Order: sequence, then C-alpha cells, then structure tokens
Amino acid sequence: MGRRLVPLTLDNLPDLPERCRSCVFWELDPVSGEAAVKAGKPELEKEAWISAVLLEWGSCGRVVYVDDVPAGFVLYAPPAYVPRSTAFPTNPVSPDAVQLITGLIVPEYQGQGLGRVMVQTVAKDVLRRGFKAIEAFGDARSERGTCVLPADHLLAVGFKTVRPHPVHPRLRLELRTTLSWKEDVEMALDRLLGAVQKEPVLRPL
Repeated sequence: MGRRLVPLTLDNLPDLPERCRSCVFWELDPVSGEAAVKAGKPELEKEAWISAVLLEWGSCGRVVYVDDVPAGFVLYAPPAYVPRSTAFPTNPVSPDAVQLITGLIVPEYQGQGLGRVMVQTVAKDVLRRGFKAIEAFGDARSERGTCVLPADHLLAVGFKTVRPHPVHPRLRLELRTTLSWKEDVEMALDRLLGAVQKEPVLRPL
C-alpha cells in the first residue's frame, strides 16, 4: 500500500470530498458564509481563500493518498486567515500558534494510521515556520453538525484545554509533545480526523 502526503493546492483541491470543497464555515465570517451559500458559490469562495493563503503564507493543508486514491486531508492556518474563529466565545487563538481548522479521513481508510501521519506532518511544518503550538476550537456537544473538531478527540491526542467553555472550548497542543507521541495514540488521531462526517451546517454559535 503506497502512501503519499502532499501540500494542498488549487490543483488538488478537487480531490477533497465534495462537501468539504463547498464548505466555507471557517474561511468566511458567519454573515459572508451564509451569503455565499445562498448565492450558490461557496466553491468559488473556497478557491479564493486557498489562493490568498497560498500567496501570502504558503500551503495551508495536506492531502493524503493511498495508492493514488485521495484518503483524507487536514486544513490549518494562522488565525488571521480564519475569519470564523472570531465568532467563537473562546477566541482568540494564541499568537504563537497555528489553528488546526478541520480535517477528516475517508471512512474506508480510517484505522490505518493516516491521521497520525498527517498531524505529525502538520506539526513539523508548523515548527519549521517558527510556531510553538497548534490550537483548535473543539465541539463539546454529543451531537455535532458543523466542521468543528470534537473536543473529546482533541483531548485524546494530547491537546490541553486553555480556555474552557461548555460548547466550544479552545485547546492547545505544544509541539514539543509531538516528539514523545506513542503508538497508542494512532487510533485516537484517526478518530479525530474521521469524526467530522456529517454534512456541514452554517449556523450561529
């Protein structure tokens, strides 16, 4: 089984699941996001966002392939590029951190360690760019309908709560901890990136 991990670009954006290509939950503020959906052009807004981040900051994601078949992706960027984050009650993301926005492993490829490989690749990239940590907003509800990563899964892979909230806590992973990750977190990382399976819903926080 051949695995290949490549930076996300406009060229391989079509390899993301269709619902993820048209989801602008994070890329636009709530009002602009709803307007884009109503106008029927969220895919164009997604492309414009990725293009802008590529030009100004560089690649903001990774796509993993298994035998040349797209198997998953992860998206991340400094908080200045993530307008939706300002709508969360536990914002802002710390200035020394990059925000882990969202990601998933296609169901048929879960449980193969792909999540662990992707998160470690993100950690190395973020360290190389001079950041000290990865932060994410978690969803603490039992029923989830947005592109927010489940808080319990973030905690399971080493994130620590830095600002509690009953619905959307903010969590942080110090990058030095990635050096001591053990094999027993492999399945937890797969669950983390495989947890966002429902259709994304744009709704007020």
